[in-house]
Amino acid sequence: MERMNSGGSSIRRRSLSISSHVSHHTDNDGENESVSEAGDIGDRALQSKRFSESNSFRLSFDNRSEKDTVVSIPEEHRLHPNSSVRPLPPAFTSLSPLSTDGIVGSEDTEHDSPKGLPELLDYTSCMVQLAVFGILGVLTRYLLQKLFGPEVAHVTSDQTILYVDLPSNMIGSFLMGWFGVVFKRDISQVSEHLAIAITTGYLGSLTTFSGWNQKMLELSVSGHWLFASLGFLLGLFLVAYSIQFGIETAKGFRWLLHWLSISSGNDGNKINYKVDSYRRQLIVMVMFLVILGILWGVSGALVKAEFKHGGNAAQLWFACMVGPMGVWIRWFLARLNGRGLGKEEFFKWIPFGTLIANVSAASIMAALACVKNAVNTRDCDTVVAGIQFGLMGCLSTVSTFAAEFNAMRESSHPWRAYAYAIITVCVSFSLGILIYCIPVWTKGFDIDT
Repeated sequence: MERMNSGGSSIRRRSLSISSHVSHHTDNDGENESVSEAGDIGDRALQSKRFSESNSFRLSFDNRSEKDTVVSIPEEHRLHPNSSVRPLPPAFTSLSPLSTDGIVGSEDTEHDSPKGLPELLDYTSCMVQLAVFGILGVLTRYLLQKLFGPEVAHVTSDQTILYVDLPSNMIGSFLMGWFGVVFKRDISQVSEHLAIAITTGYLGSLTTFSGWNQKMLELSVSGHWLFASLGFLLGLFLVAYSIQFGIETAKGFRWLLHWLSISSGNDGNKINYKVDSYRRQLIVMVMFLVILGILWGVSGALVKAEFKHGGNAAQLWFACMVGPMGVWIRWFLARLNGRGLGKEEFFKWIPFGTLIANVSAASIMAALACVKNAVNTRDCDTVVAGIQFGLMGCLSTVSTFAAEFNAMRESSHPWRAYAYAIITVCVSFSLGILIYCIPVWTKGFDIDT
């Protein structure tokens, strides 16, 4: 008897140990995936939303079916007026896996169906909003370059570690702390597309990793290796501090709003402008289609007028025309975040979508710089600079990178944040040396830095 008891307790200990190990392993996988998805998950956000809506409808339909099913209860288990209440047998209670709340709630949701646009129109609406906010991000980045650059404030330049895109990277990371971390869920409750457009579209296009990497390559090619190294270190520090400062100020602002709503007796959490119906989503899609048409039309007309003269104006408007394509590519690549490598999903903590977008954009920008130096004509300069500033600038991002870096730094494995930053910077810079610096040195191009 004692042997049986000891054997049973041993089995229980082993099963508890195994379940604890499985739970711990699952928790680690969950944390790795959530950290990797801190910045963006691409079109998976729309797919998960549609799945939850259809699953909710299917669940309510299944509840209805089970509620209407006639179940035969044995005579000895039926309740009679003069008998005491007896519990149902296990065989009967196991027939319904749903809770009482789920069955009762099905009466209210039986007529509900997934709302909103069909899948194709839903994707179209999201991509149109991404394009509009991406163009706005390009325009804002250009204005910040001019404002803080040598022409106005004399803060940034191409010859120092304070590169010209540093203000836009800092401001974009700060705003990512507000709208991509603290208030993203609140914005998503109004419109999921709007949350994606602000974070992936606007803030992703406002910030650029490829421009940052290219400026450090240009410093290196002239022999300023120390400046290039300090430019990466200072840029990473300022970007990391910017998003942290954004999160802290956004939390303070949220607390202030909550305190004001309590003191005034208003419900500050009530949302009255949720874009969740077919009609509202269709109106929003048409509105953004009109805005995108106007932006593209104006940009195309200005490119046609300014192209023969070249210069910054023609480059800017050409960048506005091609910028949305970079946003769309980055959005689709973001679906790789949190997936890992292979069937075993190795290195799940690395956001491979963002990493691929940043490294590929930095490499292509370096190659385009070589093309511009080799051809050296006004028309080529206009087209190449427009693609660099628009397409490559929107394909790469610092705000999403900063959100992922911050999430890793606050996780149970903070070293991963620095490993991720080192991988991104070293791979991009090394490929840039092979693609840009070595051809410049061997061909003897005249580089003005």
